[in-house]
Amino acid sequence: MRCTCLRLPVRCTQTGADTNRQAQTGPKGEILKEIMNKDLPEILQDFALSSKRVTILTGAGISAESNIPTFRGPEGYWTIGSREYHPQEMATYSMFIQKPEEVWKWYLYRLGVCRKARPNPAHLALVEMERLFNDRFTLITQNVDNLHIQAGNSLEKTFQIHGNIFYMRCANECSSNIYPLPEDISGKVKGEDLTPEEQILLRCPDCGERSRPHVLWFDEAYNEKYYHYHSSLEVAGQTELLLIVGTSGTTNLPNQVVWEVKNHEGIIIDVNVEENPFSNLALSCSRGYFIKESSSTAIPLLLEVFAKCLPSS
Repeated sequence: MRCTCLRLPVRCTQTGADTNRQAQTGPKGEILKEIMNKDLPEILQDFALSSKRVTILTGAGISAESNIPTFRGPEGYWTIGSREYHPQEMATYSMFIQKPEEVWKWYLYRLGVCRKARPNPAHLALVEMERLFNDRFTLITQNVDNLHIQAGNSLEKTFQIHGNIFYMRCANECSSNIYPLPEDISGKVKGEDLTPEEQILLRCPDCGERSRPHVLWFDEAYNEKYYHYHSSLEVAGQTELLLIVGTSGTTNLPNQVVWEVKNHEGIIIDVNVEENPFSNLALSCSRGYFIKESSSTAIPLLLEVFAKCLPSS
């Protein structure tokens, strides 16, 4: 028996004999009327009633809706002496070796921003999706801000492929242990130095040497031990429905995940406020869709479709 799903009118663009499936927003201030193509609700309900896997891939866009900047722009610039450094310079192992305290100060400034943020409706909808799909669900996030975990997604089903700014580990890798930042470590404002007490707290609990933020730096490679590299690709190979939220594919592993799903002809839905490489890729697929809308608006509506098809536990 087919369940009743959300059906909203959409505007589609024609390309030759094909229909590009792009849902667009209506005028500002109106209830969203154009979120899904006419055939997407039926595709989603058929998926929900199957036993196949759903994977969510999130990036900076979902966090931006919680007022967390990307830190790749001016918000991430950092001044040391008379020189201004860009994030691509600060977020490197090379810089950490040269100026470890400055790198920690920069990350603690970012920590302060992240601590003020709260999960938005998209984060909360993804928690409910995990509850609905259970073992069929995996969340792969590029975000280090901890908002998915704070919202309620499980560590077991959340692959934090770029790490988590609220954690640290030994810079010398005396072990593979990952530790929460001590409670007495506070967020910093720009220009604020580490106190002697903080310098001690930011030592490895195992060996007493310097610790580092538990994040993937620009001059480092993905691995399985810290960043779920092989697990992410394995999940991608089993994914029937890939929901991309707020990312445009500027890093390697997310691109591999998306292309893996495309190559075995899975369903790909890109949710983003702007057209991007992933939206173009999705629209090139026979079962690909682009929803040009904020994640806080679109993800709860997609959840509504699933929730009408699946029993509450």
